Amino acid sequence: MLKRLLAVSITLALVSGCNSTQNKVPTVPAVTNAELTAGLETTQANIIDTLTVQCEKPSEEVVALTKEVNALNDRVRRAVENAEKKSIIPVPVEATSCPESQIGDKFVLGEVEGVYVDEVKAKFPTRIDTGAESSSLDARNIVLFERNGAQWVRFDVMTNGEGQPGNTFESKVERFVRIKQDAESKDDRRPVIHAHLKIGKYSAETDLNLTDRSHLEYPLLLGRKFMKDIAVVDVSKRYIHGKITKTTEVKAK
Repeated sequence: MLKRLLAVSITLALVSGCNSTQNKVPTVPAVTNAELTAGLETTQANIIDTLTVQCEKPSEEVVALTKEVNALNDRVRRAVENAEKKSIIPVPVEATSCPESQIGDKFVLGEVEGVYVDEVKAKFPTRIDTGAESSSLDARNIVLFERNGAQWVRFDVMTNGEGQPGNTFESKVERFVRIKQDAESKDDRRPVIHAHLKIGKYSAETDLNLTDRSHLEYPLLLGRKFMKDIAVVDVSKRYIHGKITKTTEVKAK
């Protein structure tokens, strides 16, 4: 558009010049239409060439500014690429879920569990019995005696396996309990000791009454008093907290 405007402007100027000199005495030979047209075309071509050269050769200021803009674009591009790479790095998230052996603040016990009794240094297959109120441990040769004015008990526990002699232990008697087996039998008066238990990763304390459980399947029984406020029982499962190996298994005769 600019080229056309320049060409038209030059043409009008030449035509105006010719009109203004028509009334004067000519000092040069007359110019024909063909010569005028050829001159205009030559002039137009020269102007177009000049403008093209100027557009193709920008000033030093424009060149420097263009370089700065290009450098800035490169820096922005690299910054965006780095930000995208960092944004896709996976962040490890620790999974938090309630373990199978715990419900709320209580741990879950199966119908049978392996229980370690610190006082006798042995682990027993243990019946978890919600029908029994107290807990009891299989003990043989129970003998009561006095020590420093307090009641103590000496007893044997079959910690060496079937057919092997038991190990003898002594503990302070916390109290005595009377257990009635059935309507026809007499009350069974039993000494009670305080014991520290470990079931899997859980530790607890409870009172155990000592009695001969040789006629029963499990040498240790945990009743409702032990489970109250600390555990719940899933009777459909056994050994939730791990089975007892042959080297640690202790059963009553």
